[in-house]
Amino acid sequence: MGSSEREAVKVIIRCRPFNSKENKLGCKKCVDLDEKNGEIVITKSKDVTKQFTFDACFGEKSIQRGVYDKAARPIVDSVIEGYNGTVFAYGQTGAGKTFTMEGCPGNEGLIPNAFQHIFEAINESFEKEAECLVQASMLEIYNEEIRDLLGKNPKQKLSLKEHPDKGVYVNGLTTYVVKNEEEIKKVMQNGKSNRAVGATEMNKGSSRSHCVFIVRVETSVKSAVDGENHIRVGKLNMVDLAGSERSKKNRGNRRSCKRRNQY
Repeated sequence: MGSSEREAVKVIIRCRPFNSKENKLGCKKCVDLDEKNGEIVITKSKDVTKQFTFDACFGEKSIQRGVYDKAARPIVDSVIEGYNGTVFAYGQTGAGKTFTMEGCPGNEGLIPNAFQHIFEAINESFEKEAECLVQASMLEIYNEEIRDLLGKNPKQKLSLKEHPDKGVYVNGLTTYVVKNEEEIKKVMQNGKSNRAVGATEMNKGSSRSHCVFIVRVETSVKSAVDGENHIRVGKLNMVDLAGSERSKKNRGNRRSCKRRNQY
């Protein structure tokens, strides 16, 4: 395994193609990517350019599965092995964060690909006589408040607590046991319906909150050393952040602008 594969934190860039509005306005491309070397060059003017290097970069023709394999697959593998991992998308409204994280039917994003990956690994574990338990939760951080998107009252404010064994957790967060890929997708869809969205000049269905989908994978495996069952637990956090653009550019309402500044 190369040194880059052992990095605890990776930053990966993805650039989307122009949308219909940008094409209509005659916008010009100012970002060039070298996907092989993970470099991007931003052209500010004829004589002014800036170059940046990242762990990886993907251009406008990149496919969802390719992004998943590079950005999320190693993290999900670690979660299955009993470690904690987080994947999050950051960028301005309309940059393609939610598309990258969730995708659409027939073109699934990182989160649905992670579901498939986890349950494929579990099916292989059953063949090795391992027992697995998968639990799912979904929350949003909206106006500095934590809300349970799967609870009976999604607008109820929850609080963070700290436990000596399990660390920091959200008190009262609803958790569902899921047995297959279809069940966990249904849980996510139920949570999405309760998420805060609002229209802005850049995106009429913009996410106005940070959204976190949490998958807890618990595996019981019989040890070859002592013959006893040992439990390992990994937690995967998949985060879709609210738009990070400047208020002046977004032109959303004042309350939305204030919330973004608070984030």
